[in-house]
Amino acid sequence: MKNYSEDANKLYHIQVAPGEVGRYVIMPGDPKRCAKIAEYFENPVLVADNREYVTYTGTLDGVKVSVTSTGIGGPSAAIAMEELYRCGADTFVRIGTCGGMQPEVKSGDVVVATGAIRMEGTSREFAPMEFPAVADLTVTNALVDAAKQKGYPFHAGVVQCKDSFYGQHEPETKPVSYELINKWEAWKRLGCLASEMESAALFVVASYLHVRAGSCFLVVANQEREKLGLENPVVHDTDMAIQVAVEAIRKLIREDREK
Repeated sequence: MKNYSEDANKLYHIQVAPGEVGRYVIMPGDPKRCAKIAEYFENPVLVADNREYVTYTGTLDGVKVSVTSTGIGGPSAAIAMEELYRCGADTFVRIGTCGGMQPEVKSGDVVVATGAIRMEGTSREFAPMEFPAVADLTVTNALVDAAKQKGYPFHAGVVQCKDSFYGQHEPETKPVSYELINKWEAWKRLGCLASEMESAALFVVASYLHVRAGSCFLVVANQEREKLGLENPVVHDTDMAIQVAVEAIRKLIREDREK
């Protein structure tokens, strides 16, 4: 396809050139988290800062790794993954925040997604709705092992992805409240752990590209615990989820070296 970038050597949206990122990429939503994540790398360098996409590249255990932010939601996350793939990346770990849905999923816990409910629009432009949004097993196992090693409280299972933040938190105000509320109750009954906005798109795009992707999140709060009158503080420190992602990348690097 035509490259719309002013610099023909760089990908249009992320403004990164092939070879400027590692095969392993951590993908937060918030661009401000990139510098914090890059502090865990050796010799991190700011590669690009364009739109919602901030990229740092450094090394972990002598292997080139990167972090690229994606902004909010599936469309921008899918763009980032496609362009990073064209720059040489093949293993992606999303880290971010989520809202808990089961009473046992508490503020400050870590959630590792094994799959995602496709209640968003981006993945529909890559695969029919019958195709599942499933995380890569190797990446998921690395995230679970990392959470166990760190001793962090964590949960592994299915998450729900949507496009409307306020559709989740104020469904009764929306013209399609009947659908939002009824489906939310269905997801809860099915044991869905948490709600977020990017994993379904990333998992489906990863399947299309034949690359590896996984996700882990900090639980900011849980509106279902609030409804039940249970303790429900709001937590903002994503460092535990970041450490789980970094340790998982280290595990993947070791495993890939041994192959």
